[in-house]
Amino acid sequence: MFNKILIANRGEIACRVIQTAHRLGIRCVAVYSEADRHARHVAMADEAFLLGPAPSSESYLRADRVIEVAKSSGAQAIHPGYGFLSENTEFARACETNDIVFIGPPASAIASMGSKSAAKAIMQDAGVPLVPGYHGEDQSPDLLRAEAEKCGFPLLLKAVAGGGGKGMRVVESMREFDEALAAAQREAKNAFGNPDMLIEKYLTQPRHVEIQVFCDAHGNGVYLAERDCSVQRRHQKVLEEAPAPGLSQETRRAMGEAAVRAAQAIDYVGAGTVEFLYDVDGSFYFMEMNTRLQVEHPVTEMITGQDLVEWQLRVANGEPLPLQQDQIQLRGHALEARIYAEDPDHDFLPATGTLRYLRTPDENSHVRVDTGVTEGDEVSIHYDPMIAKLIVWDDTRERAINRMVQALEEYRINGVKTNIRFLHALADSAPFRNEALDTGFIGKHEDLLFPPAQLDENLGLVLSACFFLLRSKAEQTLTADPFSPFARQNSWRLNSHYARPMQLLADDVEHSLRILEQDNHFQIDIGECSYEVRAALDGDRLQATVNGHRFTVCGDLHEDQLVLFHRGETFHCALHREQFGLEEQSGEGGLQAPMNGSVVAVLVSPGDRVEAGQTLVIMEAMKMEHAIKASGNGSVSEVFFGEGDLVSEGAELISLELDSEEAA
Repeated sequence: MFNKILIANRGEIACRVIQTAHRLGIRCVAVYSEADRHARHVAMADEAFLLGPAPSSESYLRADRVIEVAKSSGAQAIHPGYGFLSENTEFARACETNDIVFIGPPASAIASMGSKSAAKAIMQDAGVPLVPGYHGEDQSPDLLRAEAEKCGFPLLLKAVAGGGGKGMRVVESMREFDEALAAAQREAKNAFGNPDMLIEKYLTQPRHVEIQVFCDAHGNGVYLAERDCSVQRRHQKVLEEAPAPGLSQETRRAMGEAAVRAAQAIDYVGAGTVEFLYDVDGSFYFMEMNTRLQVEHPVTEMITGQDLVEWQLRVANGEPLPLQQDQIQLRGHALEARIYAEDPDHDFLPATGTLRYLRTPDENSHVRVDTGVTEGDEVSIHYDPMIAKLIVWDDTRERAINRMVQALEEYRINGVKTNIRFLHALADSAPFRNEALDTGFIGKHEDLLFPPAQLDENLGLVLSACFFLLRSKAEQTLTADPFSPFARQNSWRLNSHYARPMQLLADDVEHSLRILEQDNHFQIDIGECSYEVRAALDGDRLQATVNGHRFTVCGDLHEDQLVLFHRGETFHCALHREQFGLEEQSGEGGLQAPMNGSVVAVLVSPGDRVEAGQTLVIMEAMKMEHAIKASGNGSVSEVFFGEGDLVSEGAELISLELDSEEAA
């Protein structure tokens, strides 16, 4: 076995590989960018080397620098994780050239599957079923239009290189085709350096079912069951589970055997995933093969009891597969939720910020958290905004879902917007529990996935007031005589009762509360509503009985800003203080950046006429493009940024003079 390896990655996957390597007695070398100087994977490794500045093109994608570090550190092998260089053919070849073991498939296998169009040709020869479409080399616009007509609508445009939803567009009609093609090609060129597209018939109710395969250098190949990854947003997986619900043993075997054939057709070695579209009639079609470890591999580990990173290391070391097909046993059900820094209430825009407060559920045999961050870390614009993967296991799917719902309620983050509440609603929704799965799940059930808050505003204000008061009491420096009325914080007055006023801001609205306090018993009035409350605060956990109803919430108080956490939801408020200063102003037609990011393209100039809904600027943040559209008809007054500029959330991008009827 190796005695030292280099992990050419960052974040949770780097930490994940280090954990297994250390368990096997293997020393680990980390690499990092300037932005990751204090990252968790750097602290976990035995030694670490700086690659370069924050942009991945100047750090984690510097194959030459990674090889140089591996050689100078004495690492015998490189684990690429996923993303970055993991499916880079030239990097795998460079490892071979420099006598460094690439912990992954041969470069030839990566090349075979690196082009989705070439992969489909190989799969066709191997007898693996394919979705109807076009995967040829001729990329002329006229031919692509003709093939689109032949394929029929709706269809899917997909980059021949890469994955993760980049360079993919669903096209409903020929009228949309040219614009969608240009956008997909541009995104693919930026992400993978290759704008080539393939066209597939878009199945309207498919499930995304993938098979975990493993092959060794001795001709052995197995499949370790399947994963259902149907719950997706923008072609990116949100919630994964294993095994796939409702799949018969016959289908599982047929799909698994097809996946092994696909891998062996390219002389595959190591961990790989063969992805299929599974249709409502039980048929399945090859979609693509990912020649690396998948983000969602933990659910397979949970139901098989196997450590897939250990399998990778052993196979890369020349050992045979640890198990043969008939020795692989499945037990129970597992789910994985990807916790992201993003804002579900605003079209899932990626979010940035500092993880000022971070609490995770307790890990045990049922709950696992794979993460690369700790409290105080920053989520920046430079990398994927995934904070962690939350994985749960239990004997049945129903019990596993219950575990997931509970674990999400115990996951608490402040300082950056997250999708935790959305994931909680998704996992607990009736359609998900009832296995009504397909890749359009989120779009079909938006009304269930964005439910009204369980804590109504008044209740949130009452609990917040208790938190403020009890935290203040806990932090107060008591006088020498604790029985003195002057040691109390209830504005005690001789021979009178005093209702303390408190002003709280929630959603930019000021609320006036009146509070009568006796020890930890409060009467809190908000308008005409009155609440009798008994409350106790233990650290960040508040237990309160409000008009006979007991609640347990947790809170993070920073200066005057408070966030309460309750059953996967958050309630934000602040002690009101008068603020005076200049207001940021922009014209009625001003367009602001919805997030931190970079400008990919500016499609208008000063003086241009524009129409409502017209795309004016294209921004990129965390590898995803976002179109900034005109709010109405009018003329462009000024353009404040150009292509390649970095902009902050809220910055004015373009000033518009709306037509009078629009402005009115």
